[in-house]
Amino acid sequence: MSVIHESAENYLESILMLSKKLPVVRSIDVANELGFKKSSVSIAMKNLRESNHITVTKEGYIYLTESGKEIAEMIYERHQLLTSWLIRLGVDPKVAEEDACRIEHDISKESFNAIKKAIS
Repeated sequence: MSVIHESAENYLESILMLSKKLPVVRSIDVANELGFKKSSVSIAMKNLRESNHITVTKEGYIYLTESGKEIAEMIYERHQLLTSWLIRLGVDPKVAEEDACRIEHDISKESFNAIKKAIS
């Protein structure tokens, strides 16, 4: 898997989450979900499309490619596990959510797997 920036990981995770609750995902849905301007999201979608992490239909529907889905699911798993772990440690849920969002992008696969093993 190639190196991908944190912002791209966040976009892919958001597309994954939106695809679970919406029939189709469009740039405006991503913009609303993340609180970004549509123009910023359009640039990000272009970059994700060029790196083959998403496809966009002529109607503007966004779909994750195999690589995009793999990255999104990895980030989502990290997010969920780290959030619940921090909450179990006594961290306020809102703070746990925010911290997990920062940690999920920087933690090594080795450290994440060790945490996962320790709390399972």
